[in-house]
Amino acid sequence: MSNGVAVRASGLVKHYGEVKALDGLDLEIPAGTVLGVLGPNGAGKTTCVRVLTTLLKPDAGTATVAGIDVLEHPDAVREVIGLSGQYAAVDEYLTGFENLDMVGRLYHLGRRASQERARELLDQFRLTDAANRTTKTYSGGMRRRLDLAAALVARPKVLFLDEPTTGLDPRGRLDMWQVMSDLVAEGATVLLTTQYLEEADRLADEIVVVDHGRVIARGTADDLKAQVGGEVVEVVARDADRVDDAAVVLAELGRGTPTIDRQTRRISVNVPEEDPSAMLVRILGALDRRGVVLQDIALRRPTLDDVFLSLTGHAAEDGEPETTPQADALKEGVTR
Repeated sequence: MSNGVAVRASGLVKHYGEVKALDGLDLEIPAGTVLGVLGPNGAGKTTCVRVLTTLLKPDAGTATVAGIDVLEHPDAVREVIGLSGQYAAVDEYLTGFENLDMVGRLYHLGRRASQERARELLDQFRLTDAANRTTKTYSGGMRRRLDLAAALVARPKVLFLDEPTTGLDPRGRLDMWQVMSDLVAEGATVLLTTQYLEEADRLADEIVVVDHGRVIARGTADDLKAQVGGEVVEVVARDADRVDDAAVVLAELGRGTPTIDRQTRRISVNVPEEDPSAMLVRILGALDRRGVVLQDIALRRPTLDDVFLSLTGHAAEDGEPETTPQADALKEGVTR
C-alpha cells in the first residue's frame, strides 16, 4: 500500500444521465483504520463504493485500492477486497456452509481450505447451528451476517461495507456492530457507508460527510461535533398544536434555526457555550409565559445528527435513493 494508504480516490465524477451522482469526490483511508462515509440516500455513497470495487467506471477521476489502480487493474483489485452491500448476496437455496464454501472455491482456495474457512467463519459469526439449513430459512440478521462472512472468505486487505445494517432491528444492528468492531480490532481496513449516525460515531476512526456527490466535511466524530459548537437544548411539547410556539421561543433565545420533528413534537436548538444552564432557565421562563406545557426538556452535547443538519440543512434520512438501471440490476446480488 502506498505510504500506508489503503484507499485513495481523487476527483471522482459519475453521471447517470443528467444526474451527477459523484461530483469530484475525494477520499483517503489509512491502512488499518475505519472511514465512515455518512450521508442521506442519493448522496453518492453507494456509487462511490461501486467505483472503488470496480463495479462501475467513473466518468472522471482516479482511485487506488491497496496501491492498485482501480481502472487499470480491476481484476487485481477484486483479489484484495471484500464487499458486503445493502442487499445480502447469498443463494437462498444453498445452506450457509455451502454459500461460504462456494465463495472459497470461486477464489480458488481449494476444496479443503474452502471448507475449513467456511467452518471458521460460521463459528465466528455465530451461525454454526444454522450451517446446514438453507439460507431462505434465515432471518434478516442472519443473512446479513452470512453475507459479511462471505466477504471475508479470502481474508481481504480492504473491506467495503455499504450500509450493512440497513433494515435490521435494533438487536440485529448491535450484533453487526460487534462483528465490525472485532474486524477492526484485528486490523482490518474498512470503508463503511451508513445513514445511521450512531453507527459512524461508534465504529469510525474518521468520518466524511457526503452530500450531492461531494465531501462537505471530514474529521473525527468529536471534530465534527465541535463544528456545531455549544450545548443543545431539546424540548418536547406536550401538545402538537404548541410545537410552533415552542419553536419561536427557541429561535429567539437559541443560536441558529431550531430543528423541528413534528411527529415526536421535539424541537432542538444550539445555545451559547458560555452559560447553557442560565439559557435553559430563560427558555423555561419564556415557554411558561407563552403557555407551552412541556413533556420533556434536556440539555445535551451535539450529536452527529446535529452536525448533519447544520452542514446540509436536512436530515440524514432525507433524499432519494440512488435509483438507476445499473443500481436496480445490482439489487439482486452484489458481485464480489
